[in-house]
Amino acid sequence: MARKLSDLSVAEIRSRYADPESAVSPQVLARLRRDPRQGVRQIYQALKGRYEREREERLRLDGLLNFERVLWKSGVRRIAGVDEAGVGPLAGPVVAAAVVFAPGCELAGVDDSKRLDAERREELAGRIRSCGAAVAVGVAEVAEIDRINVYHAALLAMRRAVEALPEPPEHLLVDAREVPGVAVPQNRFDKGDGLNYSIAAASIIAKTHRDRLMTALDAQYPEYGFARHKGYGTAEHQEAIRRHGPSDVHRLSYPFLRELCGEFSAAFYELRERVWSAADHRALARAEAEVAGLCASLAEEEARKLKLTLRRRWDLVAQHEARR
Repeated sequence: MARKLSDLSVAEIRSRYADPESAVSPQVLARLRRDPRQGVRQIYQALKGRYEREREERLRLDGLLNFERVLWKSGVRRIAGVDEAGVGPLAGPVVAAAVVFAPGCELAGVDDSKRLDAERREELAGRIRSCGAAVAVGVAEVAEIDRINVYHAALLAMRRAVEALPEPPEHLLVDAREVPGVAVPQNRFDKGDGLNYSIAAASIIAKTHRDRLMTALDAQYPEYGFARHKGYGTAEHQEAIRRHGPSDVHRLSYPFLRELCGEFSAAFYELRERVWSAADHRALARAEAEVAGLCASLAEEEARKLKLTLRRRWDLVAQHEARR
């Protein structure tokens, strides 16, 4: 017969609940709270915090799993969450993942990959794969991004991920878009990787897979630092592009690369410098008038970029003047 908590020593109680996976029920907490021993009171406070964190996680997972549970109850079993990683970088492929969980498979900690650090993402990716989920990855290479643009390349990667699943899914849950060329019902969720369990799992798989690809590319192109920034446009990456020019895995269709490499007109760079050097409202208004007067003579992409730069500079100047 199991001994009552009141019959256990403080050390025995601490040992029983030392494992963070051990269940802590409201009944156990109530018994610990009534125990007069100081050591038990300390254990109670620690376990109360664990119980509250677990309860919050349970409520969060319940929210993420709402749509899957509705479909599972209706008889739909193979529900694929689909998401991509790598639309924003200046280099490297776009990667998409599709993840299908067995009904009732619920992993604590699954969340939008952007909310997790690299170590936690890798841990969860392993748990997703080991729990029996069907996982598939699709990749759209840089040449495809340059040929059809990154948005359509991401859709292509998503379709490839869905088609690579061991069994065709019965329903898709997709982050922010619909996967073309797939003849099953789909639901799109804006910011779905933070709202839906299967999409969040797919975001973790896509992100960790792409990060590994970029680390491998770092070995081929060490001068760019891909292992650190994964191809995103950090200051370090921009400086490397200016110094070495773009590599074979940079997205040459991106106008920003041409801007970094000095391929825009001399007038563009001169106007951009005047905009960024404008320190107050009056100076920026003069720079804006110069841009307006010369926009017609600039290439469309140059004019668009200068207008965007003006909007950002106006925001910064307004913030600076408001702090005075």
